[in-house]
Amino acid sequence: MTFFFSGFRFRPRSVAAALALGLAGAFPLAAPLAPAAHAQQAGPGIDAAVAALRGISTMRADFTQIDRDGRRVSGTMTLKRPGKIRFDYGRDSDFLVVSNGKSLYVVDYEVKQVERYPIRRSPLGALLDPSRDVAKYGKLVPTAREDVLSVEVRDPSRPEFGVITMIFVKNARAPGGWELNSWVALDAQDHRTTVRLSNHRYGLSVAESTFDFDDPRPASRRPR
Repeated sequence: MTFFFSGFRFRPRSVAAALALGLAGAFPLAAPLAPAAHAQQAGPGIDAAVAALRGISTMRADFTQIDRDGRRVSGTMTLKRPGKIRFDYGRDSDFLVVSNGKSLYVVDYEVKQVERYPIRRSPLGALLDPSRDVAKYGKLVPTAREDVLSVEVRDPSRPEFGVITMIFVKNARAPGGWELNSWVALDAQDHRTTVRLSNHRYGLSVAESTFDFDDPRPASRRPR
């Protein structure tokens, strides 16, 4: 997978894999990124991004995901601290991406397959553990507008984990005053995925069962 991992088998019918995949195609941000990808900028710093993410206890948002060939898929993202996230592609989808706080699961019901990855093996860690990943590995990327904050997160010692660039837009109603608007993920093979968020809802009651899933594998093939 290119969003979180490399080597995942991509099937065109599941652009959904793009979430566990990477993005490509155009990424027309409200404020275009400047060419100098690692320069610091005046104004809000990394601490603003950390505060914005840490301020979220629960969040639900609609997402649109674009793979590197421009194919799109939409759904609902649910986030709960600490470390839980679910990307739901709708009732008719046979694909699911979910984290229980320790591992990320990519569930394909059509082929009865479950892939499991440690959170720390992907850029997703920056969303789920901002104090560790954003504060330690984040760098500001210059933007053309003061109300847009762009943060690139990568671990230089582990390039295989990929890169995630998170885009925040100033919004007084969002935790920390900055709202996560979108992100771009790039893996070690230069596969990209864009995820754009909209219709953010904060502070919802989210049951722990939201991050469970029905395992499609035969009982004999499940880990013991």
